[in-house]
Amino acid sequence: MAQQFSRTRRIADQMQRDLAMLIQQEVKDPRVGMVTINNVKVSKDLSYADVYFTCMALDDSDSSKKQSETVLNGAASFLRTMLAKGLSLRVIPQLRFHYDDLLGEGHKLSRLIDDAVQSDLDRQGQDES
Repeated sequence: MAQQFSRTRRIADQMQRDLAMLIQQEVKDPRVGMVTINNVKVSKDLSYADVYFTCMALDDSDSSKKQSETVLNGAASFLRTMLAKGLSLRVIPQLRFHYDDLLGEGHKLSRLIDDAVQSDLDRQGQDES
């Protein structure tokens, strides 16, 4: 039971909630867009926190994804300072932001599955004729 609710997982969950709010309210850079924090992984010694995010930008190009990642990594020290005010920890982890392309990959896989199913249905229809 202790494994299910580890301290680092609880800290990561709280950081995820706080970072989502801070980025929405405090980061005023228009290059970021609407950011969703998907996951936070905190190291066991609380030295680093890897923050995985997606963003809804006007264009969905790789350059805009990299630009959002660069802006958030540039604001990491500011966000870390703001997190320190809300979390009662002795050590606040260094933040490292990574763009999470999981949703895009999920859409690609879903499209591939739909195409495969449709081609199987077409093939069955041709075999019966």
